[in-house]
Amino acid sequence: MRRSLLTLFIGVSFIWSACQKHSLPGKSAAVSVDSLFRAYYDFKKQINPIEATKAGYYDYDNQVANYVSKPYQQGLIRSYRQFLSEISAYDSTQLTEAQWLSLGVMKWDCEIKLEGLTDSLVTIASPMYDMPNFQQMPLIQIQSLHLYFSTMAGGDGMHPFRTLRDYEDWLQRVEAFIPFLDTARTRMEEGIAGGIVLPKVLIERMIPQLDDFVNKPVQEHLFYGPVKRMPQEFSNEDRDRLTKAFADMVGHKVIPAYRKLQDFLRTRYLPAGRATHGISALPGGKQAFQHLIRYFTTTNMTPDEIHALGLQEVARIRGEMEQVRKQTGFKGDLRAFFDHVRSNRVLMPFNDPAQVIANFYKIRDRINLRIDSLFELKPKGGFEVRRTEAFREKSASAEFLPGTRDGSRPGIFYVPIRDVLNYNTYADESLFLHEAVPGHYFQLTLQQENDDLPEFLHPESISVFVEGWALYAESLGKELGLYDDPYQYFGMLSMEMHRAIRLVLETGIHAKGWTREQAIRYSLDNEAESLDKISVEVERYMATPGGALCYKVGQLKIRELRTRAERALGSKFNIREFHSQILNSGSLPLLLLEKKINRWIASKR
Repeated sequence: MRRSLLTLFIGVSFIWSACQKHSLPGKSAAVSVDSLFRAYYDFKKQINPIEATKAGYYDYDNQVANYVSKPYQQGLIRSYRQFLSEISAYDSTQLTEAQWLSLGVMKWDCEIKLEGLTDSLVTIASPMYDMPNFQQMPLIQIQSLHLYFSTMAGGDGMHPFRTLRDYEDWLQRVEAFIPFLDTARTRMEEGIAGGIVLPKVLIERMIPQLDDFVNKPVQEHLFYGPVKRMPQEFSNEDRDRLTKAFADMVGHKVIPAYRKLQDFLRTRYLPAGRATHGISALPGGKQAFQHLIRYFTTTNMTPDEIHALGLQEVARIRGEMEQVRKQTGFKGDLRAFFDHVRSNRVLMPFNDPAQVIANFYKIRDRINLRIDSLFELKPKGGFEVRRTEAFREKSASAEFLPGTRDGSRPGIFYVPIRDVLNYNTYADESLFLHEAVPGHYFQLTLQQENDDLPEFLHPESISVFVEGWALYAESLGKELGLYDDPYQYFGMLSMEMHRAIRLVLETGIHAKGWTREQAIRYSLDNEAESLDKISVEVERYMATPGGALCYKVGQLKIRELRTRAERALGSKFNIREFHSQILNSGSLPLLLLEKKINRWIASKR
C-alpha cells in the first residue's frame, strides 16, 4: 500500500481512531498499550519515510518529508500532544515490566520532541536518525538531508534497487526531495533576516562538498548509479525507459537543484555567515542549548556541571596515559608522546585502503574468540566494513549504519580513509569495539531482532544509551583479548579522552564563548589526534550542539550501574546476565535504565 505525505495528519487521525477503539486503560491495559505502540510506529514511519526505508519498511520509499516546512512542524506538535494525552490514561501497575519500559520510552520521546518543536530555534524529526535540526539553519556540513539523501542515490545504499517499483519509487522520491531544498533555502533566508545563521567557517566547508553533484557529467553522476546496476531480468524496454528517466532526472532536476543550492551558499549565505562559533551567540541560543543537553543526555545537567565533569575526566585519563607512556619507554613528556604517536610511521603501515578494511576484519576475528565470555545475547544479522564515500569522506567520522531487520541489507561500518599512507592504526581496536562488536552493530542489531520489543523501538536511537554503550564497549577490550599492544591501549585511552574532551569543548563553545581555535588548541594539548581530525571534530561540535555530550554521560552511567551490581551481588554477579539486562530492552533514557537495573539487582539478592 502506498501512502502520501499529503494525507499524513489525516492518516494519523485514522490511526488514533483505531487505537482508541481498543484502548481500555485500567481494564485490559496490557493489550491496549500494544495497540498504542503500533499506532505510534505507524505515525513515526509516516513522518519520517527515510527512517522507514532504513528500517526495512518500503511503503514510503517514494517519499521525503519536508521537515523544515512550517505546516509539517505544526502537524507534529498536534500529534505528539495527542499521543501524550493517550499515554497519561494508562495505569502502569497493570502493565508488564517490558510494556512499562516501552511506554516510558514513548513518553520521553513525545515530551522531548514536543519541547524541541516549541523551541524558537530547534525542530525535530529530521531524516537523519530522527535527530534535532535547526529551523532556520537546516543544512550543515554533516548529517544534513542534502548529503544524507545522496548516500541512497548510488544504488548500493539503503534505498532498494531490486525491482521496477524500486526504481520508480526513487524517481518519485527525488521529485519530493527537490522541494525540500527550496524550503531549506527559504528558511535560511529567514535566518539571514533574523541573524540566525551558521558560522562562516562551516559554510566554507559546505560549498565544495557539492562540487561533484554540480559538475559531474550525467553518466558519471552518483544519482545515475542505479542505471549501471539494473537487474538482469529487466526487459530492454524497461531498461531504455528507466535509463532515459534517470538521465533526465539527473540532468534536469538533480544537477540544477544542487547548483542552485551551491550558488546560494556561495553568493548569499557565506557573506552573511557569522564570526561567532557557539549557539549561545544566537537569539534564544542558551535556552536551545539546555534543551539539546536534555535531548542528548536525558538528564537535567547544566552546562557548568558537564564542563566540570569533563575537566575531571580529562585529568583522570591523562594520569592513565602517563602510565602507558612510561610503559613504552618513551622519554619525553605526554605532549611529546602525543606528537610521537601522531607521527610514528610504524603505526601507519598501509598503502592501500583495502588493507585498512582487512585489518578491521582481523580484529573482528580476534574478538569472536572471546565474545561468549561476556555475552549470552548475540546478533544474528551481519555487517560489512566499507570506506566512506568520497564526496563526504573529508568531513566524515567513522560511523555505523544499521541494516534492515529482515537482513536484506547488512549493517555497514563506514571508515573514512582520507590519506591511506598517513592512516594511523593506533586506535583501530577501540574504534572497532565502538562501531561494530560489541558496540553499535551489536547493540542496534540486537534491538532490531528483539521480537519482544514493540516495533517503534526497533529503530529507536536514544543517543545517550547508544553512544554510552559503544564507549563502554571500548573498555571491554582487555576482557575480549585486545589491547596487548600498549599503543592500542593508548588508542583506547585516546578515544575515551576524545569523548571527555567533548564535554569540555561542547560546553566551552556553546555556553562559555570559546572559539574554534581555542577548542582545537585544547584538543591538541590533551589528545594524540592529528590537527586535521581535530579540526573536523571541532567543526562537528559547532554544527551539532549537544550531540557529543551523550558518549561520556552514557558510558559513566553504565559503568556506575555495573559497579553497583558487582558490589551488591558479589559472587552472584554474572557479567553476561548484566549485559543482557542492559541490551534486551532497546535504547532507554538513563532514568529508566537505572530503574530497570535496580529492579534486577533487587531480584537477584
